[in-house]
Amino acid sequence: MKCDRKDMLLYAVTDRSWLGEETLYAQVEKALRGGVTFVQLREKHLTEEAFLEEAAEIKKLCKQYKVPFVINDNVHIAKEIDADGVHVGQDDMEIGNVRAILGENKIIGVSVHNIEEALRAEMYGADYLGVGAAFSTSSKPDAGNISHDIIRAICKAVKIPVIAIGGINKENILELGGNGLCGVAVISAIFAQRDIEAAAADLRKLSQRMIQA
Repeated sequence: MKCDRKDMLLYAVTDRSWLGEETLYAQVEKALRGGVTFVQLREKHLTEEAFLEEAAEIKKLCKQYKVPFVINDNVHIAKEIDADGVHVGQDDMEIGNVRAILGENKIIGVSVHNIEEALRAEMYGADYLGVGAAFSTSSKPDAGNISHDIIRAICKAVKIPVIAIGGINKENILELGGNGLCGVAVISAIFAQRDIEAAAADLRKLSQRMIQA
């Protein structure tokens, strides 16, 4: 499975910080019902066994909704459960090594912060880029936000899909219009909301407006 630009419209990154009494599976299903077009499972603190079990369940759920499903960072779990792919950062495994493990038909996304990183990721075979932080973000307080001029320059410099990530919510998403993005990746703007399904539906409409601006 390769990623299509239309699949990048509303990219949800999971976070169990706001689970309360719910399961992550239930929250992801609400997000999918609301119109999320891509899901990344991001887990930093689960045991490998628990991570594998959760990843396998959410992979099945995404398949039901015909939405691509990737794992954050953990290439070996992505391979073990046959996820659609993986998303890696600048400090994670090199793209060539990821491709060698996962094979040609899997999606590889890469986080980038400048044109040099973007061009290098594209050259080594990334399928899409996540650019950020677009705004200040609590999920990565040490990630300095980058200017929208740089976001626009990255979109012009590469041929692969580019999404913005970092601090994006319904109040500021439209500020990203006109930069050439295919969509946005969000965490708290969906998963920290009281009504996850409604939040996803609102953001999908706004993201569509943003990419058409």
